[in-house]
Amino acid sequence: MAIRESIDKFFNNHSETKDKHWDKQLQTRYFKTTKDRAFKIVEAYFKSKPGCEIIAISDEHGEISCNLKLRKKVFITATIIMVKPFRTAVDFSVTTESVLPFDLGYSHKLIPKLYADLKKEMTLVD
Repeated sequence: MAIRESIDKFFNNHSETKDKHWDKQLQTRYFKTTKDRAFKIVEAYFKSKPGCEIIAISDEHGEISCNLKLRKKVFITATIIMVKPFRTAVDFSVTTESVLPFDLGYSHKLIPKLYADLKKEMTLVD
């Protein structure tokens, strides 16, 4: 990890996952399931989460947007895409809402927690 990336990690209020992310924790996770099943699991997860309010659901685009109020208020967009039969990608985009322009790594730390919770419901593909 370069110094610039370390600084960006803490002095930023937005984090998102992608296939080739410099941080292994923020790389896209693939699950052994269909898009519809993964979509229902992610939707049910957010509905069951205390302090979570689902803002928008787009089944045709595979996106779920919600506001989550834990220690801080965060806006989360989950994108679910089936890339192959029984290989579905789940990506997150997390933005922390605060008076400061940075969140000291809060959004960066939240994404691995979301993946860990989803891993309990779906089988992870290596």
